[in-house]
Amino acid sequence: MYIKKHHQLNDRDAVLALMEAHPLGAWVCHAKEGLIANHVPFFLDRTRGPYGTLLGHVARANSVWRVLPPDTPSVVMFQGAQSYITPGWYPGKAEHGKVVPTWNYVVAHAHGTARVIEDPTWMLNMLNRLTDSQESGQTLPWRVEDAPPDYIRKLMRGIVGIEIPIARVDGKLKASQDEDMQDRHGTVKGLQSYHSQQSQNMAELVLGALTSEAPQS
Repeated sequence: MYIKKHHQLNDRDAVLALMEAHPLGAWVCHAKEGLIANHVPFFLDRTRGPYGTLLGHVARANSVWRVLPPDTPSVVMFQGAQSYITPGWYPGKAEHGKVVPTWNYVVAHAHGTARVIEDPTWMLNMLNRLTDSQESGQTLPWRVEDAPPDYIRKLMRGIVGIEIPIARVDGKLKASQDEDMQDRHGTVKGLQSYHSQQSQNMAELVLGALTSEAPQS
């Protein structure tokens, strides 16, 4: 991923927090027939490795686990807030007109070698951790043990575990850092005029970049 110096997101905890806040990763690997892409919700185990380990699963009917060569690098992309930025928000448009549209976004790429796991104990632990992390915000969190054990065992036969120890992470925060200061403030005002959560999140990131604060969204 190409990253300009002022778009680098070097804070390890901020990158990992981004992955946890947006756990549906775009996992890309390659086999003999070419690149394979899948969208997988991952649980990040921060206790394993310098950048943690990603835990997830795919359907057994998905051929990726059968054709995945050993010791083959993978990358998982996690997309955070993103927004189109119109030059109509820039005071510079009226002053000199030398402005163009752009797109702001924050992303994290996790690199590592994936391995397939079919051990039932590992699989159940992974499902519990993934479920608990996503249910934590519910008033009455659903737990895997709430379903009949035989039912869970039956469903588990239809999935295969995927584990990716993260060897490297790349973080990028493109939040108008390369625009004139007055235009950056215009971007914040423009984004705040929209009521979508996506726009509000991006407004916070642009403000954070203005004050050199690490992004949390």
